[in-house]
Amino acid sequence: MTLLDGKKTSEAIQNEIAAEVAAIKAKGGKIPHLAAVLVGNDGGSVTYVTNKVATCERIGFGSSLIRYEDTVTEEELLNKIKELNEDEEVDGFIVQLPLPKHIDTEKVIEAIDPKKDVDGFHPTNVGRMVAGLPAYLPATPAGILQLLQRYEIDTKGKHCVVVGRSNIVGTPMSILMAKGGYPGNATVTLCHRNTVDLAYHTRQADIIIVAVGQPGLITADMVKEGAVVIDVGTTRVPDASRKSGFRLRGDVDFDNVAEKCSYITPVPGGVGPLTIAMLMTNTLRASKKEVYG
Repeated sequence: MTLLDGKKTSEAIQNEIAAEVAAIKAKGGKIPHLAAVLVGNDGGSVTYVTNKVATCERIGFGSSLIRYEDTVTEEELLNKIKELNEDEEVDGFIVQLPLPKHIDTEKVIEAIDPKKDVDGFHPTNVGRMVAGLPAYLPATPAGILQLLQRYEIDTKGKHCVVVGRSNIVGTPMSILMAKGGYPGNATVTLCHRNTVDLAYHTRQADIIIVAVGQPGLITADMVKEGAVVIDVGTTRVPDASRKSGFRLRGDVDFDNVAEKCSYITPVPGGVGPLTIAMLMTNTLRASKKEVYG
């Protein structure tokens, strides 16, 4: 069994980006700039956005953090998005989700200029991804593709079972794994909460990608010998032995599943670190105008 080390892979990608940014700077070119909009004080969101800003500094990007209280109106937020769309200094920006219930998330996503949508959530980027056109890919699926590629895991003709159909991970992951090229060319089954006999499907899988936020959902009896298992789940569960009072647990029963796998991601330290690395990749591409010219 080989651990798919997302932290190590993320560091490699960030180092590659940093080297390219240093070269751009040496030639007097424009330094990539990422802006992040954070609404409210959700602990996970604050940590995630803070990490993004710190990563920008580490790899040589410019960055802006725009914060609002969770009482901000939808109109105020949309006005800020319009301002960022028009700001030539900002190459890409993200609006951290989730948003407060009084704000229409879809309206916010659709207000972002697709050319600056480095999260890859805008319908234009989703549509381009489906059509096989250049697009900003959602960061988590893109990170998983990087893991598969850098560990040279064969995907051609393999049966890939994706568990979870969110627009952020599961659905785009199923599309990307079925597409031509590498990683891809897999036969894909997409499972979700209404799937009958989930174990029947996962036991046939050469590659399992699970992203549902249900700790320990995938157990050893649901995985065949030699499978590749990629766990996107990160749920806080109580743990009195930790100073924080909790620990992160994935959607896979790691301790019992790992011994059956050829490759598996740990939680934490698997897919998570790659999400930020791929956001930086999208921002660099936006700065270089690789997708939309």
